[in-house]
Amino acid sequence: MKLGFIIPSFPGEKRVALLPEHVRNFENEIIVEHNFGMNLDLTDKKYEEVGCNIASRKEIYSECDAVFSLKLIGEEDYKYIRNNQMIIGWIHPHGSGGKFMEDQAKIKDLIIVDLDNIHPTVYYQDAQKKIDWIKPNFIKDNSFTAGYSAVLHALINYGSIPNPNWNIAILGSGNVSQGAFAAISKFSNNVRLFYRKTLNEFIDSVHTFDMVINGIEIDREGLHILTLENQKRMKKNCLIIDASANAGKAIEGTVNTKINNPIYKKDGLYYYVVNNTPSLLYRTVSEKISESFSANVYKKDVKIFKDFIIN
Repeated sequence: MKLGFIIPSFPGEKRVALLPEHVRNFENEIIVEHNFGMNLDLTDKKYEEVGCNIASRKEIYSECDAVFSLKLIGEEDYKYIRNNQMIIGWIHPHGSGGKFMEDQAKIKDLIIVDLDNIHPTVYYQDAQKKIDWIKPNFIKDNSFTAGYSAVLHALINYGSIPNPNWNIAILGSGNVSQGAFAAISKFSNNVRLFYRKTLNEFIDSVHTFDMVINGIEIDREGLHILTLENQKRMKKNCLIIDASANAGKAIEGTVNTKINNPIYKKDGLYYYVVNNTPSLLYRTVSEKISESFSANVYKKDVKIFKDFIIN
């Protein structure tokens, strides 16, 4: 199939999801948007040398059976998306991509391949099937970087390095939380780790923390780790970093922020909810994404995803 790669239009997004060095023995015909690799100083010629074709954004939507966009496709591109097209990337159908699923995917009979790190899944109309040939944690480096970069970015924009008197909590034990711990432990050892089974202990002591870093995603509506009532009990000026960017779910009432304006203050608390923090370390993480996605997604004929959900 013809697999086209477009430059993400998401604010602050600089990651490059396919590097020329990883284009080897692909079963798909690869077409990349003009200047696709510019953030890594990769010219179109570099992609052409490994067999890729170069096209405009509009041409990619027009010619390709499947379109890859690392982040959610912007509304300005909706007019280009064709019926029955396949869209591959981080779609987040049950989160930030919910509107895209309703406004585009269902109306245009799109095949959606959501490359979630733990549960990569194919969606078509009301059907969904987990991709059983892609192992969980296939792109764990990106998740680790999300936690790591979120902490550093939040501290810079909050304007302070933790001092020994700060009490710090990290929620979760997955890749995001591990990355967050790797970052914050460079500044302080006064850190408590809470897991899903011990969140009650965290809530009991929530009033004692100067910084809270969340790495847990909550899928169920109405189920929050930090409710609005709990937030009223927290220390004034507490910095809350939702490194999982699970806006409004893990921490009730929060909204996503952007890289260029990452923190907001509400009712005496500071909130950081940027949902593409790995882009801050885009040179490091692009190589990891390209290598893993090439092996697990791009290399085989992507028609496999269509056959998997429809047949």
